[in-house]
Amino acid sequence: MTKKLIAGGCSFTLGNELSDDVDGKTPSKKTWAHGLSIESGHEYLCTAFGGLGNQAIARRVFNTVANNNDIGCVVVMWSFLSRYDWAMPRHKQLEDTRWTSISPWDTSMADSERHQALSGSEAQQEHWKKHQQSMIDTGVKPFAEAIYKYAANQYHETYLSWKSIIWLQNILEKKKIPFMFTLADNSLFYNEFEQHKDQDTFITALHSEIDFTKWFSFGERMMGFNQWALLNDYPRGTTHPLDEAHRDAVQLMLPTFNKLIGDR
Repeated sequence: MTKKLIAGGCSFTLGNELSDDVDGKTPSKKTWAHGLSIESGHEYLCTAFGGLGNQAIARRVFNTVANNNDIGCVVVMWSFLSRYDWAMPRHKQLEDTRWTSISPWDTSMADSERHQALSGSEAQQEHWKKHQQSMIDTGVKPFAEAIYKYAANQYHETYLSWKSIIWLQNILEKKKIPFMFTLADNSLFYNEFEQHKDQDTFITALHSEIDFTKWFSFGERMMGFNQWALLNDYPRGTTHPLDEAHRDAVQLMLPTFNKLIGDR
């Protein structure tokens, strides 16, 4: 039986705006993760979804690992710090009637930034109108406004993201499932040129629990996929690198992937 490759991440792993994208509803077959599954001969299971934060990425990968057999490996592209994953009061529009992902774009504070970023795509503007209505219907909208107005901060978001990464890392190691982690953007570990790990002894200790021998980075200072694609002038859609960047990323990642995953 063909073993499964389970992929986790946000829109950079789901494949939003790629040539076979269908409004972000189904996983693309043009992504870096699907490319690795083809190169390694694994069946592809994608848990990624647009807008997910690191807590949600870890939760969805864990849920898929817990409910599947014949898992060959796991690959994850971690996302931005500023996104939250929350179990809300049950509502039919929420993921599994319970879960929601919340980002700064879900607030009125980001209206101008969001409008400017999506101004070139009517499809994405329409998607966000529907998303915002769903946020209102489920009661998430006022909750998101309150989080980002009163509570959100980079320190807590770093803690939550790293804790989720370590949690999933330790589960995969316990289950002896080979894995490779990577990232979309190095803001997961850096604030400009300052490292998050240097903030205090607690964060330093948390950082030391991350097994960086199981990671692939796209350049110095843990460069992420999106940064690498921007630096190398790959064609872009409204907010995402397109097919060519994913295709070339597969070739960059393969040596590390083969070293970590091999034929297992």
